[in-house]
Amino acid sequence: MKKLVLIRHGQSEWNKLNLFTGWKDVDLTEQGIQEAVEGGKALLEFGIKPEVCFTSYLKRAIKTLNIVLDTMNLDYLPVYKSWRLNEKHYGQLQGWNKKDTATKYGDAQVEKWRRVFDCRPPALEDNDERNPKNDCRYKDINPADLPATESLEDCIARCMPYFNESILPMFKQHDTVLIAAHGNSLRGIVMNLRKMSKEEIIKFNIPTGIPYLFTFDDDLNLLEHRFLADEETVKKLMEAVANQGKK
Repeated sequence: MKKLVLIRHGQSEWNKLNLFTGWKDVDLTEQGIQEAVEGGKALLEFGIKPEVCFTSYLKRAIKTLNIVLDTMNLDYLPVYKSWRLNEKHYGQLQGWNKKDTATKYGDAQVEKWRRVFDCRPPALEDNDERNPKNDCRYKDINPADLPATESLEDCIARCMPYFNESILPMFKQHDTVLIAAHGNSLRGIVMNLRKMSKEEIIKFNIPTGIPYLFTFDDDLNLLEHRFLADEETVKKLMEAVANQGKK
């Protein structure tokens, strides 16, 4: 049997402030650190031992993974980082307060920017300091591949080739793989594994810090998926994520 664990980073500083974060490299809050610790404890409790790990270029995901591994005494595991696992890029919305934006533009417009599958927020200009073309961590990546804004569809389109070509092949050598990433990049993986429609995935909210376990047979046919937390807790956290963009 093969296992894939997805974990969304713990609460970040901009999550706490209810700001559109995207590719902005913000740190974890104390709550976010504790969520990562609890995520590691949950994996221990359920007897799930990762063998290889993947994460994004953003430190809220990297630090979440490091804390999970430290909690499990698995700091030595190999970790692969890719910008393709980064969060959806929110363009000009990055740094804006979600509720203030809803007050200014209306709930419907903010919901469209956040949740319509193929809707992109306004793009950043090339000379904007928030544009990844101006960030040294992406200097070795073709500038044409770096987004100035993204829809969920765009985010999934850049994430899934990496998942299929670099992550899935790890199951030839390993039984358990862990990915620590972001709400929208993980959505793409969930959508494909569960064969969800566009309408289903935009309504699916991934809570921070709770491991999401997928179990497969040896041919990678999906057998089961579940969050490693009680159902009521997961439901409340999902609703909190859904309500972030409302005034």
